[in-house]
Amino acid sequence: MTTIEVGPLLRTWRQRRRLSQLELASRAEVSGRHLSFVETGRSRPSAEMILRLADHLEVPPRERDALLVAGGFAPRHDSPADAAGVLASFRTLLDAHAPYPAVLLDRYWDLVDANDAVAPLLAGCASHLLEPPVNVVRLSLHPDGLAPRIVDLGAWREHLLHQVAARADRTADPRLAALLAECRGYPGGGPAPAPSGPVVELVLRMPDGAPLRLFSVVSAVLTPHDATVDELHLETFLPADEATRERLQARA
Repeated sequence: MTTIEVGPLLRTWRQRRRLSQLELASRAEVSGRHLSFVETGRSRPSAEMILRLADHLEVPPRERDALLVAGGFAPRHDSPADAAGVLASFRTLLDAHAPYPAVLLDRYWDLVDANDAVAPLLAGCASHLLEPPVNVVRLSLHPDGLAPRIVDLGAWREHLLHQVAARADRTADPRLAALLAECRGYPGGGPAPAPSGPVVELVLRMPDGAPLRLFSVVSAVLTPHDATVDELHLETFLPADEATRERLQARA
């Protein structure tokens, strides 16, 4: 297996962030000559130097660990000792949001957990899309998933794909790039209307024909010493009108 050295990896991240060597050297307060030597492998950077450059390059925690390992150092962002306890804490937050839907997602938008208000919204989705790991972007945009019931599919599609594209660019993760390419190929990619407000509404037609109007709030989980937990995010859905509020509360 070919080993990628830390210098070329750092150069790739610098180019991805569209920074010159001079710009990065200035921000990180190192000499341009030293940075050039690091990138070409003529100088072996310390762990502190790798992390300093990664900080100015806005490299995510998991990818910072890859840089450290490539440089011959141990990773810094270990998995939590009590993963069950961490997920139990999130379960409390999910349940507290009921009767409104809420999901816990990982970096790939794979479903980690959800509250009881989510399942009724998925009626009619194909079983193959509901087999773990459930990817909520795929589930939302696939023609066998929620897509036929999303009234404003064009706007919601663009909203989701923009988020996936931004994360794929930020992390350089090939799995995210593959998800983006797959979902861009689904039908329903017509021109999206311009948003009429500060949030993008999800208008979901239920089996009885009545629409649910929802908007979502995403809460990132930031933990400087754990890559896995750092990549989790809560997405909570709230009613966008009184009729939706009443229907969701009646279900409870």
